[in-house]
Amino acid sequence: MTSLAKSTYRWIHLTALLLLLGICLAGAPAAFAQDEPAPPPTINSGDTAWMLTATALVLFMTIPGLSLFYGGLVHKRNFLSVLMQCFAITAMVTVLWAIYGYTLAFDVGGMEAGKMNINSFIGTFNNLFLGKVTAASILYAFPESVFVVFQMTFAIITPALICGAYAERMKFSAMMIFTALWLTLVYIPICHMAWSGPGALFWDWGVLDFAGGTVVHINAGIAALVACVLLGKREGFPTRPMPPHNLGLTVVGAGMLWVGWFGFNAGSAVAANGTAGMAMLVTQLATGMATLAWMGAEWIKHGKPSVLGAATGAVAGLVAITPASGSCGPMGALIIGAAAGIICFFAATTLKKMGGYDDSLDAFGVHGIGGIVGALLTGVCADASLGGIGIANDGTIVSQVIIQAKAVAVTLVWSGVLSFIILKGIDLTIGLRVGSQEEAEGLDTTQHGEAAYNL
Repeated sequence: MTSLAKSTYRWIHLTALLLLLGICLAGAPAAFAQDEPAPPPTINSGDTAWMLTATALVLFMTIPGLSLFYGGLVHKRNFLSVLMQCFAITAMVTVLWAIYGYTLAFDVGGMEAGKMNINSFIGTFNNLFLGKVTAASILYAFPESVFVVFQMTFAIITPALICGAYAERMKFSAMMIFTALWLTLVYIPICHMAWSGPGALFWDWGVLDFAGGTVVHINAGIAALVACVLLGKREGFPTRPMPPHNLGLTVVGAGMLWVGWFGFNAGSAVAANGTAGMAMLVTQLATGMATLAWMGAEWIKHGKPSVLGAATGAVAGLVAITPASGSCGPMGALIIGAAAGIICFFAATTLKKMGGYDDSLDAFGVHGIGGIVGALLTGVCADASLGGIGIANDGTIVSQVIIQAKAVAVTLVWSGVLSFIILKGIDLTIGLRVGSQEEAEGLDTTQHGEAAYNL
């Protein structure tokens, strides 16, 4: 073989080897990637835009939605006091959430799935004053700062719901102290147990609470019942008529709640995805059905369907679908809405009369009872046979309802007992209730020195 032929042969051989090596390396990245750390989370602009919108919608539910819904139901001499309560709660909870609320609710500490410790019930102080939240912090697929505010709006509306039970007779100073203590000792632990992740009590049990049946509505509802019992009845209740002073404002407020609730439920998907879309659909269906069910029950009992009944029925439907909005389908939503409308109507009328308590604006009858109805029926309507996503932990409907009932029971006991202790402590120190003369004059002037209507 000539030297030229040998040289040509070597180049052909080398080229073949290089081609073979290239082919092998071409398939290597997929294998090598298995050993590489997961890429850092990145911001999804669509998810971020939706969560910004949902957060604004939930804040809209309290101010102005709940403010007007409750404000229209009281006497005109107490209208401003209700608006002030909702406004002040919004401001105070905002600050407390930033100082310690967020870290205690969502900092997981030493939590580990299946292992119970102190962090199964409460978070840590590792993120006080939001010290670890920066512009670069990402949670899910959007800035963590957005998640902080989104959860803040839930923490705001929950104690604001309780205002409906003690309206027209509680001192403003007592209300502020109660709200701060209740947020710290009641709301934050229940929120942590349900939503902080594997290792938290409710989470490990397999409780289905998508947007706050236990955390928000049962929690606030039982506290409302305790508050109205400890405070006692309003002067003249139930012998003196106490009609709403402006039902128009109440209906406007109910409409704002209905619209804002899409942020509440669909926003809890923490993404702009199919779960959010289904949550929006079932929220609308349940609310419509509950409105019709309340109207029908009232029509049969009293001969006429009232505007107040329709608005209250809508809120009852919104409450009941909240825990199920991420797990039920359209059929389940209609079932939950119908049950909520009828049962909450009974609770706000017959049950309240039988119990003899003065739940001024039916905070317990709608939120407490509606939350229980929704939480328990979540265990039924999540089943795939009813169009749901399926029961947690591959159990049965009965086993899931038992799990749901355990969470309901813990919330009722935790919130009920601690609410009683907090309220009793305030009553023994500064007092809970305004005097008879102040109540007769109205809280607008006696607590705030102003009047809503100067006529």
